[in-house]
Amino acid sequence: MSEDTNPRPQTPFLDRVHSPSDMKTLSDGELKQLAHELRQETISAVSETGGHLGAGLGVVELTVALHAVFDTPKDRLIWDVGHQCYPHKIVTGRRDRIRTLRMESGLSGFTKRTESAYDPFGAGHSSTSISAALGFAVARDLGGAPDHGLGDAIAVIGDGSISAGMAYEAMNNAGHLGKRLFVILNDNEMSIAPPVGAMSSYLSQLYAGAPFQELKSAARGAVSLLPEPFREGAKRAKDMLKGMTVGGTLFEALGFSYVGPIDGHDLDQLLPVLRTVHERATGPMLIHVTTKKGKGYAPAESARDRGHATAQFNVLTGKQKKAPSNAPSYTKVFGDALVKHAAEDDKICAVTAAMPDGTGLNLMAERYPSRCFDVAIAEQHGVTFAAALAAGGMKPFCAMYSTFLQRGYDQVVHDVAVQGLPVRFAIDRAGLVGNDGATHAGSFDIAFLSNLPGFVVMAAADEAELMHMVATAAAHDSGPIAFRYPRGEGVGVDMPERGEVLEIGKGRMVQEGAKVAILSFGTRLSEVMKACESLAAKGITPTVADARFAKPLDKEMILDLASSHEALITIEEGSVGGFGSHVAQMLLEKGALDGGLKYRSMTLPDVFEDHASPKAMYEASGLNASGIEAKVLDVLGITDLASKRA
Repeated sequence: MSEDTNPRPQTPFLDRVHSPSDMKTLSDGELKQLAHELRQETISAVSETGGHLGAGLGVVELTVALHAVFDTPKDRLIWDVGHQCYPHKIVTGRRDRIRTLRMESGLSGFTKRTESAYDPFGAGHSSTSISAALGFAVARDLGGAPDHGLGDAIAVIGDGSISAGMAYEAMNNAGHLGKRLFVILNDNEMSIAPPVGAMSSYLSQLYAGAPFQELKSAARGAVSLLPEPFREGAKRAKDMLKGMTVGGTLFEALGFSYVGPIDGHDLDQLLPVLRTVHERATGPMLIHVTTKKGKGYAPAESARDRGHATAQFNVLTGKQKKAPSNAPSYTKVFGDALVKHAAEDDKICAVTAAMPDGTGLNLMAERYPSRCFDVAIAEQHGVTFAAALAAGGMKPFCAMYSTFLQRGYDQVVHDVAVQGLPVRFAIDRAGLVGNDGATHAGSFDIAFLSNLPGFVVMAAADEAELMHMVATAAAHDSGPIAFRYPRGEGVGVDMPERGEVLEIGKGRMVQEGAKVAILSFGTRLSEVMKACESLAAKGITPTVADARFAKPLDKEMILDLASSHEALITIEEGSVGGFGSHVAQMLLEKGALDGGLKYRSMTLPDVFEDHASPKAMYEASGLNASGIEAKVLDVLGITDLASKRA
């Protein structure tokens, strides 16, 4: 067998499970064997597809127990974020497609309503599950639609996700309404990054003390829900723990009955506790389980991120199969540049929301830990925190993925833009991100930031331009400024020793040509230049410019392009309503379209694009070299060639 070939596991019990109803016929001992086989199948599948491995391995036993005890899909099982849902997909009729995870036309890497009745609520972002579970519980009690059933609602949420404000808002509301629902707190002591904050410390204390650990899990928590033989022991256990800084006091104060913590990998604990609360609960229940991310696969357990996200890998060695890098990643370029500026200016600090590695701020945290803040999964707080840092005389860089910055948009408007505070937004994963799909695409930040008064919005065409934009943001102190850049490697340009401060609102000319001008905003510039090579063979040489700024626009350059060309095409890695819309508005106001200029705007299509490789997604969007060439030919009226390319 070659090193690239992974053996398929033997799974006699899993082979019998085509839906959760098949699990109802298995004994507890057989469910343990099923869990073992499910773990091996998950490892095997992800070794072929890549994806989020560690989170799923941490909930294998919990997945088995929940589906064995509850009546899904009538009972609504909601996985927060969805990173951990691969074992769930395997036992809910999707095993035959599990090796298409995150591939074009294959299974989503998250839960998805259109994919299965066992995915009652889609996910991708964190901390939504309790709100959704409460919504299902209320819909159940109000009658709902007949085809929606009248089952229970179960939310599975991690200790990282429950630290977000939305989770507490939902728990407060659920406690007030008193509806029967179940929240499973999956406490693995880490989300994507190790969890931070008081909530994590509180959860750690719940099971850190030896006397508490020695107590039987069935004797912890909501005494009235336990079978009669356990109640006296449970009462004694709770009396013993009085005065200790442990227990479910916080959750009970929010109106939840609390059970736990229990070992989330021990079906001898999970099954009886879940059966008991399922039979007896009348209001909101919180069941606290402790698990280990990456459980049962040594390479994941020993990895710094517990195997959170992996490429394809060799099962026997855990070695990932990654293509060699030809250029530094944009994330690393940002992280390195920020550290250099922080070395020269002690007012520079950085804020991220549970993504220090993903945003490159791990480099800042290592070098200047007192000036780097991970606020946990709390983008709203992170933005307002950065705003106050700016108001207090610091120079904060707020580094977030485009898709996650959406979660703090009201704070961007109310706390940053309205007050004109100089927060520097470093927007990673801008544009299409590929296999994570629609929930993670950075499609909307150009539009939602460029419409805010006083904002400066930039996009880097390559990794060298990103260095210039970090320098520009560091030097900008008269209001909010943002710069966006994509996931993955740069294009391989020569890198300067340090970034240059750009003149605000000024673009740059890249290539002089005739008849048609292409105005690029962001990293599609490399595809524009490829299109120009092909067009040159047809005797067409477009003028090419890099806008650099969506706000403020370089009006002088754009109006000059409009007056000296028959056609003007803008291109961006963002939605309708972004850069191209602002250019069109300006051209209309200036009367630049009155003379017959042909104006076209190339954006992402007005749909939520499904998961695929970034290359395939940009091809489908028409934002690759061949799509750009076809647009140029079409606008020039060269229809015979354009039709061949379309």
